[in-house]
Amino acid sequence: MTSPSLARRLGLGDAVAIGLGSMIGAGVFSVWAPAAAAAGPWLLAGLALAAVVAYGNATSSAQLAATYPTSGGTYAYGRAELGEWWGFAAGWCFVIGKLASAATMALTFAAYAAPAGWERPVAVVAVAVLVGVNLLGVTRTAALTKAIVVVSLLGLAVVTAAGASSSSTWAGLGSAAPVDAYGVLQSAGLLFFAFAGYARIATMGEEVRDPTRTIPRAITIAFAAALIVYTIVGTLTVVVLGASATAASSAPLADVVHAAGWTWANPVVRVSAAAASLGALLALVAGIGRTTLAMARER
Repeated sequence: MTSPSLARRLGLGDAVAIGLGSMIGAGVFSVWAPAAAAAGPWLLAGLALAAVVAYGNATSSAQLAATYPTSGGTYAYGRAELGEWWGFAAGWCFVIGKLASAATMALTFAAYAAPAGWERPVAVVAVAVLVGVNLLGVTRTAALTKAIVVVSLLGLAVVTAAGASSSSTWAGLGSAAPVDAYGVLQSAGLLFFAFAGYARIATMGEEVRDPTRTIPRAITIAFAAALIVYTIVGTLTVVVLGASATAASSAPLADVVHAAGWTWANPVVRVSAAAASLGALLALVAGIGRTTLAMARER
């Protein structure tokens, strides 16, 4: 018996928001320190390399999603193109990996939002609430994602304004350093994961209207927007703090607003980071649900 299809209720704006909610996650607040430790002042070269690799992956994901506009993403593509066993393996690898990612993201959200000692209970509540939102339907998921993305981007806009106004802006470009190719590759590996969220659009392909046209456009727009955000934030972080201070920082974006004397913005950065973590968690929960649905259909 054929399982009923999910309703196609997501438009282009909804799909773009889901992609951005996945990509503008906690990484934009924390990835700069380990990336700078690896690449030094050549961190932006690592970002460029990561973007090139991610673009190739994004375009292939867009083509596959347009060809197979159904739930399941990696599972569906592996099953259709490589066979049942490979689809089975891809599906379970995705689900297990994303469950671990969801747990990590829930704890990251709690680290920003919960009082000391309450991180785990708050993380559990966050997961339960977002599962509940997903159960209410994809339109509720998309609406909450849009709100979270707005909060995250507003916080990053404050960081950008603070960095641009800082008296130490461009100090990080004062001296050139020899290129460390291995360090650039390491930073690219770290930064690549910042772009991985575009695949969430493909995973929810069965719920997108006019998927053969909408999904490729949504992936392209979300990827381009995330690249612009990461480039601006990464550039300002390195030039305001310098590569060494960025590498040593436990909260680089908070240090950027400190350098500008905008101490009032610290809570804004914290709320924005919590929102970004929550947005990534919401996308993970949605993706896990759609992949397990696709696998259950083929039981």
